[in-house]
Amino acid sequence: MELLLKYFPKLSEIQILQFQQLERLYKEWNSKINVVSRKDIDELYLRHVLHSLAIAKIISFSDGSKIMDVGTGGGFPGIPLAIMFPNCDFHLVDSIAKKLKVVDNVVEALGLSNVKTTHTRVEAVTDTYDFIVSRAVTAMPAFVKWTKGKIQKQHNNTLKNGILYLKGGDLTEELKEYKTVKIYNLPDFFEEDFFETKKVVHLPMKYKQ
Repeated sequence: MELLLKYFPKLSEIQILQFQQLERLYKEWNSKINVVSRKDIDELYLRHVLHSLAIAKIISFSDGSKIMDVGTGGGFPGIPLAIMFPNCDFHLVDSIAKKLKVVDNVVEALGLSNVKTTHTRVEAVTDTYDFIVSRAVTAMPAFVKWTKGKIQKQHNNTLKNGILYLKGGDLTEELKEYKTVKIYNLPDFFEEDFFETKKVVHLPMKYKQ
């Protein structure tokens, strides 16, 4: 928790309480259904919670924003973002049901009324969203194809609607066809070595008028 408060000192008492509960909940559930690697569970706040909240360093979602987390796995980045932005709606999607069982139980334990989950492939989702977030589930061209038509056209945030993608490494080749992409390097926000090669990629969606 000290790590979160170091970078997000203005958390409310409710948010602090919810973030504090994450370690116990994930350790409890991870012993039944493995959604976080053994190595990572001991560094949950660094490797999962703070990493997810890198998106909150790039944008403060406007109240009422709709965000879909694709391939949420154990609930990252969706659950930490839902705690951080209680007045936004989060839709966490994964094709693996047992992972969503963990997510559903964590969401219920935390009392997160702004989160819903769906067991499906993202291509089957028919709603539209201000932003689609994810942690490196595939290369960007495939991800863009999966999420085509799922971004709302009306912008209500400081960043244009689109994809916010947590990725690492050299993305030059993967992103070369996207002229409007912007890359945010996480060492600009966090000093821990874990973030050295990690990034948030913002790809705004273009629309024909």
